[in-house]
Amino acid sequence: MDLTITEAGQLQVAQAGAAPVLLHPVWLRERLPDASVIDPKTGQRLEEAAETPNDLRITAAQIDGLIVFSDGFETRLPAAWLATAIGTSTPSHHVHWDGTLDPADFPSADLATVRSDPAALSALLRGLDAYGFAVVRGVPIEMDGAIDLADLMGPIRITNWGGIADVKAIPNAYDLTMTPRHLEPHSDNPYRDPVPGYILLHCLVNDADGGDSTLIDGYHAAAILRRDNPEAFATLAQTDVTFRYHDDTAFLENDCPLIECNAAGDVVQIRYNNRTEMVGRLPIEQLDRYYAARAAFWKLIAPASPLTLRFRLQPGEVMMMDNYRLLHGRTGYTLNTGSRHMRQCYLDRDTVGSRRRLLQPA
Repeated sequence: MDLTITEAGQLQVAQAGAAPVLLHPVWLRERLPDASVIDPKTGQRLEEAAETPNDLRITAAQIDGLIVFSDGFETRLPAAWLATAIGTSTPSHHVHWDGTLDPADFPSADLATVRSDPAALSALLRGLDAYGFAVVRGVPIEMDGAIDLADLMGPIRITNWGGIADVKAIPNAYDLTMTPRHLEPHSDNPYRDPVPGYILLHCLVNDADGGDSTLIDGYHAAAILRRDNPEAFATLAQTDVTFRYHDDTAFLENDCPLIECNAAGDVVQIRYNNRTEMVGRLPIEQLDRYYAARAAFWKLIAPASPLTLRFRLQPGEVMMMDNYRLLHGRTGYTLNTGSRHMRQCYLDRDTVGSRRRLLQPA
């Protein structure tokens, strides 16, 4: 690793096999691993970065030696830290899949194992992150049996429906999930802000005729749409729609796009919920583009699509789903010969992500 200070006082870092990286003095200063800049215990910045002189310059720098700034501040510049700080983005860790995914490849574990072995829980959460879903077996077939699993990751998300809710056919259903009809692929609760990050669906009984689970990798579907129909992808990423849920106890709305990207253009969230989505009264031409784009995306995720993974959840199993990525549904079922009873709860995205990072192998 070679360092060069430019005429403007910036630091250029060159590594073998990679293009040189130019570092802004303020950018470098405000994250240096110095106890007077960053608290060693919390990782939080101690200096008020906004008060750092905008014309700050680097006047000297040496790997594993001193770096000196024009305001007189100096500290050590560790080679290992610098290499991490300028590290180029790594390939996506997400594994894209379609309806051909073999059940033997599902990320899965037994509850007893992940309760007793942090390494097993770490592997499960990394599998959940990679594939967007995972199956946990051996969960108590009790009304709140999923709490045993949820507690390994953090507190469940409380909504207007409480903590753990039934998913079964009931009279006077307040949501289509409480009927035996088929459910098209969708993400849950896009009308909330923030949207619940993970779904835990706990199977108590599933011996009705029908009622198979369906899953679609929304990130994979979005990648196909971006490749084959970039105009449709851009339309869904740039058009805010309103997701709304309204009953006697709640009035929830969220204005957001069906496909959300970060500043780098990476897809970070898929929202598709036909039951609650309404687009505003936009200009006719814009609506034409939106409806055509939505139809193009629907063709990719429709139940008969080759992207659809279909399987049957068994009693004592919990399916964990990334609600920012996965679109889930079910086939219709009848209650002539059996019943179907699931229990469901949510976990926030930061809660699960925090647990995964804390358990990440060094």
